[in-house]
Amino acid sequence: MKKNVRHFILLSILAAGTVHFINRFIEATAEMKNILKSENGNYYDWKNGKIYYTKRGNGSPVLLLHGLDPIHSSCEWHKLIKQLEKHHTVYSIDLLGCGRSEKPYLTYTNYIYVQLLTDFIQNIIGEKTTVITSENSISFAVLANTMNKDIIHKIIAINPPELSDFLRTPDRFSFVKKILIESPIIGTFLYNLHMSSNNITKKFRNDYFARPQLVSSKLVDISYEASHMDKSRGKYLLASMESCYTENNITHALKTLDIPLCIIQSREIKNYAAKIDAYCHKSKYIETAYLSNCKILPQLETPDKLYDVIRMFLENNKYSI
Repeated sequence: MKKNVRHFILLSILAAGTVHFINRFIEATAEMKNILKSENGNYYDWKNGKIYYTKRGNGSPVLLLHGLDPIHSSCEWHKLIKQLEKHHTVYSIDLLGCGRSEKPYLTYTNYIYVQLLTDFIQNIIGEKTTVITSENSISFAVLANTMNKDIIHKIIAINPPELSDFLRTPDRFSFVKKILIESPIIGTFLYNLHMSSNNITKKFRNDYFARPQLVSSKLVDISYEASHMDKSRGKYLLASMESCYTENNITHALKTLDIPLCIIQSREIKNYAAKIDAYCHKSKYIETAYLSNCKILPQLETPDKLYDVIRMFLENNKYSI
């Protein structure tokens, strides 16, 4: 019996050592291409961690928020920034836990990002700003406007999730799931499996793009590097997301909306019409536009068409306050 126990312990130590070696190898090689350089940006020394951002152009301010996911960063806006900076001062940030921003060990909540958005506009931009969001980051802008009416001029939301997605709350298993993903060896290994180059490629081809042939190897490399920067500490954000700590009901905020919310929706997404109808029923301040031949990320797949729609919303003063 003692011999079997000793063998089990030795095998466990060997397995843990192997997994740890794999984790360290991934950490060491993930940033070798050094695509996400930070020389052309700045850092906002925020209370919860340094936030990477860029500033381009001149004119009325526009702030770009990518979707909340460790594979995302402000790099996804580079094509749109080239268009917007001709007439606007364009700010783009890597959200806390993403890209070149810090990835602290904490519970990431929706409120953290609402506060980040509020503080960034007040302390860095310094005036009312049009906020352009992608995917789930719409909730940060809508809730920030509810808390402070003096920071956001207009919201333009690209492919927001269904409203029901914001209703998910932590259950009795959430804490266990969070602890598992955050654990030093096994959690990091699970995170690295989830954020493998193959899985990222599948996500872009199946979910993000309507035309998978447009998904380049460089785009995958950028997302892979973003997710593994800072020794794969993006796992802390993923742990909070998987445990539903980053969700918050925005229905009331939509009902009390008093600024324009312009929703740009891709037709290639399942049940797109019903989803947008649910938003429109919440407020008279909501306008909509639709794009074809793209899915979740038109800023990468059809940037010129997206810019034309955004420009229309930026120039529309129908609901000016």
